[in-house]
Amino acid sequence: MNNKENYAKYMQRFLEENAKINLISKNEEKFLWEKHVYDSLSLELFFEKFGIKPDGKSLLDIGTGGGFPALPLAIKYPALRVTALDSIRKKLAAIDNIARDTGVSNIETFCERAENLNEKYDFITSRAVATLDKISAYALPLLKKGGYFTAYKSKKVQEEIDAAKPVIKRLGGEIADIIEYRLPLEEIYERNLVIITKK
Repeated sequence: MNNKENYAKYMQRFLEENAKINLISKNEEKFLWEKHVYDSLSLELFFEKFGIKPDGKSLLDIGTGGGFPALPLAIKYPALRVTALDSIRKKLAAIDNIARDTGVSNIETFCERAENLNEKYDFITSRAVATLDKISAYALPLLKKGGYFTAYKSKKVQEEIDAAKPVIKRLGGEIADIIEYRLPLEEIYERNLVIITKK
């Protein structure tokens, strides 16, 4: 993971925007790094395990909300082209403001529903948006062949995986891996990256 100081300016601007529009709850602000930024950056575990260099590739973040994982990933990988998708325009405006003020130029925001997109992407991410069957139905049609969709999930993910398997199979996907990790908190906070590839 990148050194926390690299994200200090970004986190400061995020909190300023969060005071104007509720990107995350006030209770979560004190865990901005641990629960949101660090969690977003865990995609690095997937890139490293699969030997992927994301430079020059495209990434779509479906239901980006407050910009997670889109903005932290755009900061970490300046040669990755990131599209942050959400249906709430004022949240996207906040992301635009943060990106502009922190000099992040490789991210664009798009106010639209996923089913209305036509472009195909190398990578797709989604964090805290919907159950795996629902989000897979949105993501897989937008994924290039040989691309990867990563769903950020909690520890209790197996039921969602079982329910999503028919949808994933029907749309030409298959589960390539499940990467477990923990957030840097005193309590044990286990998370999973569910990696789905398009055959």
